[in-house]
Amino acid sequence: MQGIYIHIPFCKSRCIYCDFYSTTKLDLREKYVNSLCNEMVSRHNYLCNEDYNTIYIGGGTPSQLSLPQLSKIIFHLYSTFRIAKNAEFTIEVNPDDISDELLKYLKTSPVNRISMGVQTFSDQRLQFLHRRHSVAQVSKAVELCRQYGFHNISIDLIFGFPNQILDEWKSDVSQALAIDVPHISAYSLMYEEGTRLTQMRDNGQISEIPDDTSCKMYDYLCTTLKDAGYIHYEISNFCKPNFHSRHNSSYWNNVPYLGLGAGAHSFDGNSRQWNSVMHNGEWEVEDIERLSPLQKYNEYIMTRLRTMQGVELDTLNSDFTYYFSQVKHLVDRHISNGNLKVNTDTRCLVLTLQGIHISNLVISDLMLTEE
Repeated sequence: MQGIYIHIPFCKSRCIYCDFYSTTKLDLREKYVNSLCNEMVSRHNYLCNEDYNTIYIGGGTPSQLSLPQLSKIIFHLYSTFRIAKNAEFTIEVNPDDISDELLKYLKTSPVNRISMGVQTFSDQRLQFLHRRHSVAQVSKAVELCRQYGFHNISIDLIFGFPNQILDEWKSDVSQALAIDVPHISAYSLMYEEGTRLTQMRDNGQISEIPDDTSCKMYDYLCTTLKDAGYIHYEISNFCKPNFHSRHNSSYWNNVPYLGLGAGAHSFDGNSRQWNSVMHNGEWEVEDIERLSPLQKYNEYIMTRLRTMQGVELDTLNSDFTYYFSQVKHLVDRHISNGNLKVNTDTRCLVLTLQGIHISNLVISDLMLTEE
């Protein structure tokens, strides 16, 4: 099982919180697509000669491409790589980009999953983020997707806005449930270095909400979605049965993947490599990192503890067992403190809801540094 991620960096406008590589230079789209197709050919042997089971076109805003540009990418993708017949094929879209024209094309393509950047059901907060769509466009976009036969739909939500109170977040969750999509990803608003949002905080224009308020919002999300039939399968991801993101789950299970496009990362099981940002529509592989056994262990701990599967205690390889034994006293302490637990049925070590609130601390305790 392996996947392909394709990065489309173009955005009509830049959101104030985003630290992903993106650009508003839309005049470079055609040249970028040509470079992307050339990269497919040059890197077609990056992974072993197996079928690719997941494809994810993200960004940026992939729906900012023209239909001929999108069609060219998909055509070259299927001409260059062996794609499984039942592959999960996701494309990210903005609600305001959803149209009959786009969906008519997607219906004829291999795309079978749509990830929509909703973020909030407050027009005021959407304007604060510099999002282009309105709340009214969200339900219309979801309904139009369904009319064209797309039912595997995911939406992104953000909580923890400056001055946001719990009741406002409850309203967002309620409206998310009302549109009845099978997958919801929800993230606390992050103040990343170099973003406009962080500059506003540092200049005293806005303030972060208290940690206890953010925790209450997250707890409400988890409880409410569970009651509504969603499975909490990763710290920030919830799905109805059989609607988990197969592509993103591959990241959390250390499955190899090929990253195409400017700023994209790749993983072959033993090393990671990443592309440079775009320069006049082109880019190159910027660096490669060979992973030591200890680095592989740390990545396993970091990713698996984010999931409901957790750390499989009975199937750790010999290297991982050795490293894990060095932090066993910390594991026991976190179990005693209620941050970790061992599922008796699966023999897997997982975070509790309490532990999720301090997941960075718990995970870092179980990771080791090179001697």
